Amino acid sequence: MSTTKLSRTTKLAYGAGDLGAAIVTAINGFFLLDFLINIAGLRPGMAGNIFLIAKIWDAVNDPFIGWLTDKTISRWGRRRPWLLIAAVPFGLAFFLQWIVPPLSETGKFWYYLIVALLLDTAFTAVNVPYAALTAELTQDYDERTQLSSVRMSFSILGGVLAAFFHGILVNLFPKGSSIGYTVSAAIWSVAIVVPCFITFFGTKEPDFAAATKSSTAASAGPGFLEGLRIAFRNKAFILVTLIYMLSWLTIQFAQNNMRIYTKDWIQMDMGLFSFLLLAIQLSSFIWVLIWARVSDKIGKKNIYYLGAGFFVAALMGLYFLQPGQTVLTFLLAIMGGIGISVGYLVPWSMLPDVIELDELETGQRREGVFYGFFVFLQKMGLALGMFISGWALELSGYVNASAANPDPVQPASALLTIRWLIGPASAAVLLLSFVAVYFYPITREKHAELRAQLERKRSMG
Repeated sequence: MSTTKLSRTTKLAYGAGDLGAAIVTAINGFFLLDFLINIAGLRPGMAGNIFLIAKIWDAVNDPFIGWLTDKTISRWGRRRPWLLIAAVPFGLAFFLQWIVPPLSETGKFWYYLIVALLLDTAFTAVNVPYAALTAELTQDYDERTQLSSVRMSFSILGGVLAAFFHGILVNLFPKGSSIGYTVSAAIWSVAIVVPCFITFFGTKEPDFAAATKSSTAASAGPGFLEGLRIAFRNKAFILVTLIYMLSWLTIQFAQNNMRIYTKDWIQMDMGLFSFLLLAIQLSSFIWVLIWARVSDKIGKKNIYYLGAGFFVAALMGLYFLQPGQTVLTFLLAIMGGIGISVGYLVPWSMLPDVIELDELETGQRREGVFYGFFVFLQKMGLALGMFISGWALELSGYVNASAANPDPVQPASALLTIRWLIGPASAAVLLLSFVAVYFYPITREKHAELRAQLERKRSMG
């Protein structure tokens, strides 16, 4: 591993690898809850239960696969072989998620639960080793922010295209039909697989990583559970975990309920909704690039405060909007994109610094364990958002769409719940993350001291 600057080709090849995860996260985040309720016909609470059960599996699956990647030995390195092997299962599982099988409601529940477990496992096997490459490709503080900005630019761009064109494709088919979802999923499943190969062939794990691999394999090292215990003694890791968990949960609350909010409260059709998603994602894409530059001047913590402040204001604005206020919905969505961008950028650029602090304290590099837990948090945010939203809608008396009644009138209790979920509830969760940001200890100056201590320790070893 080197402190030298990465080539543009390497950065682009690495950044492209996040497209698959971005496509899945964006389409699932904006459309899956509505699909399961109003297309597949599950009750909101039952749909929410699927995601809760899947996350119980993820609690073991994600950090465990991360630990396995730390122990992997191959001529291609520790991380890249996983991208090659898991890419096709990842795309296939995503496709299966958007089929409506000819089963009873109970049968559909089990079908979607099994597919969710398969998709989450494949997601982990691709995204954990991919994310762990960040800490190995460069150890420069600002270069990591730039690398994360390239990655998040691809991620947001992938989300832009996926969310926009998925809605357009679905809208080409009869309203309430599952055909559009299946056709769109078939196209995006291919787009999920290809970027994994681009990263595999376009990057190379450095000699430092190979040396770490050999030394790790040669020594016993901590076991999986012991490794997690050590990780959670790291104060900086706990804080960056809280920052990511709270910011991502906020993003998922907003995404999960956006389609239902615009359809049932603002009264916006699917075609216009696709352009709303385009506005959100493009705003996020532009501001990731801006924040990456500004971070060099004012630091990661300060850009988080600024961006998240815009997000809180946008969420509260959505709560107060009235039916038919489409233009204001678009303006608030663009403002929200400013804040969403820091939720993508800042925690992921902080994590490699935390990993080096862990290496200084333990003498081992365990990117897989750390990144495995982060990917778990990413998926847990999506799942918790859907679980809480599903049961909140269930208890509020939300009325499912059906073939006989494709546009049911929602009771006042359901409409108020939708507004609370996307407004005050989401804003309150995001404000909690400010506390964790305030106490996060690794600044640019402290990171430079950390790097100097780590280099001295390596030279003595």
